[in-house]
Amino acid sequence: MRGQLHLTAQISNTYKMDNGCHCSTNSDRLLNPILFNILSQMDNSKPSQHSFNYNSVPHRCNCELRRTVCLRRPTEICKEASAVLVKTVHFMKNLPAFNQLPPNDQFSLLKSCWAPLFILGLAQEHVDFEVTDSPTDSMLKKILLNQESPEMEKEQPTIAGVSKLKSCIKKFWSLDLSPKEYAYLKGTTIFNPDVPDLKAALFVEGLQQEAQHALSEVVQLLHPGDQERFARILLTASTLQSITPGLITELFFRPVIGQADLLELLVDMLLCR
Repeated sequence: MRGQLHLTAQISNTYKMDNGCHCSTNSDRLLNPILFNILSQMDNSKPSQHSFNYNSVPHRCNCELRRTVCLRRPTEICKEASAVLVKTVHFMKNLPAFNQLPPNDQFSLLKSCWAPLFILGLAQEHVDFEVTDSPTDSMLKKILLNQESPEMEKEQPTIAGVSKLKSCIKKFWSLDLSPKEYAYLKGTTIFNPDVPDLKAALFVEGLQQEAQHALSEVVQLLHPGDQERFARILLTASTLQSITPGLITELFFRPVIGQADLLELLVDMLLCR
């Protein structure tokens, strides 16, 4: 309980410190043969003044969304991302309430929250990045070099995944959070009582409630006329969980760490006193 009562001060102190697309051809014909036949008959008939041109309707191409990508400026962006990750781990290390938790609980919370915390760090540090198409080897080369299996096990960054990540970051930029708002929001993210198998789940729940209360007070102090800001911040924060740690790892850190396990590296950083 004592650690719970001093969480606000702890967080405050820490703050101070491809190619051709086939989506709409054979797949549409197989999935909806009736509609395809009707449209085919309409295309074969004499066009009228008000005939509907199906080809003119824009549609979202699944092939485009699944296209794998990589960073356009990997050397520069990976360096910035690494600095954000170090700050993220140091933020957790400098919270006495976190250090009071059982080691297994610390590991579970770290595994659950490092990616959302990192995204908050990208937003706070205003790290902007662009992506480009990933270079792909031929299938024959993958087979000959036995590269097919390892690549299948990893989550490759796609246009869809990166778009979701950039959209999330831009939402935080639009909120224009202060450093203290970021700090207390990180506290609510770290102390998540919904993480499975926590031994000190009630203690963690109390810490999250305290962090949320402190965030609410800061919001009221800095934005007294905006009654909906606190709810908007929490709603935006809920989108963090939709970004997978695999996407973050492969996009920002795989070029740096190679085949190493990023979570193991984070544990080593966290336990290094």
